[in-house]
Amino acid sequence: MRICIVGSGAIGSLMGVKLAVSGQDVTFIDKGEQLAAIQEKGLKLVMADGGEVVVKETKATGDFEEAGLQDVVILAVKAHQIPEVAVHLPALFGPDSCVLTVQNGIPWWYFQRHGGKYEGKRLESLDPTGVIAANVNPNRIIGCVAYPAAAVIEPGVVRHVEGDRFPLGELDGSESERCQALMQAFIDAGFRSRILDNIRAEIWLKAWGTLSFNPISALTHATMVDICRLPETRGLAARMMQEAEETAGKLGITFRRTIERRLEGAESVGAHKTSMLQDVELGRELEIEALIGAVIELSRLTQTPTPTIDGVYACVKLLNKTFMEAKARIELKSLE
Repeated sequence: MRICIVGSGAIGSLMGVKLAVSGQDVTFIDKGEQLAAIQEKGLKLVMADGGEVVVKETKATGDFEEAGLQDVVILAVKAHQIPEVAVHLPALFGPDSCVLTVQNGIPWWYFQRHGGKYEGKRLESLDPTGVIAANVNPNRIIGCVAYPAAAVIEPGVVRHVEGDRFPLGELDGSESERCQALMQAFIDAGFRSRILDNIRAEIWLKAWGTLSFNPISALTHATMVDICRLPETRGLAARMMQEAEETAGKLGITFRRTIERRLEGAESVGAHKTSMLQDVELGRELEIEALIGAVIELSRLTQTPTPTIDGVYACVKLLNKTFMEAKARIELKSLE
């Protein structure tokens, strides 16, 4: 298959390298230092066991038109970056092209092909202007949950920390030929994958953790194991998860794990820095709305109180505003 990875960050690079090594025709679309590094020396993946995989001949571009038509477009940028790239995505689409989404948190398409009370409702927190919905037909979308932990350690080099699961599913719960083909491509690449008849339930299961651990880690600079081992922050995460579970329950979602088991699983990951903490350390804009804001929007929709989530959301919003303003001042001063 012709597979385009839009965004060669940690997860996009992990997927792209292993898919390319397994024989898929992979093209990366990115910009800046990461694109320059891939074009110059390829993309290196440092495995959890210390082994290395390098793809030197991979195609990489910053031009969607140059990338050409694709069978599969893996949308691997962060959720708040999707509106920026959405207008360019149609250049990659043929009649049967599909879009695989691997973002953390609640996706913009949550109510598309949903079939429930809120069928087709647009989430304002994720697609405020409607630009994503206007450029990506919901019939193209396949949902996917990315469970691996990885980190970009320098331009063109990504470290795989742990995990290999990429469950996926059609938005309407059907089992399609394209899902079968994608699942097999993941398996051939060395990942674990299966087709789910309720991809939203799986999205909620992971969002349960990212909702709490990401903002707490960004605010405290603590790793997942640190958060789980301090009673106060473990309790804070548990209260956020309880509020999210109540919201999800009103949308027909049942969690197959208890909060305590989810916390134990997070603790077992060890001293891993969440993606939001990595963004704080690198001075990048934080992925707030998909991880927290959308859950709050859904809680308002279902009339579910979320006081703990609201408080953490306010704090991390202020954190993002503060350091983004400081970054802008530094950049302006450098131009003087």
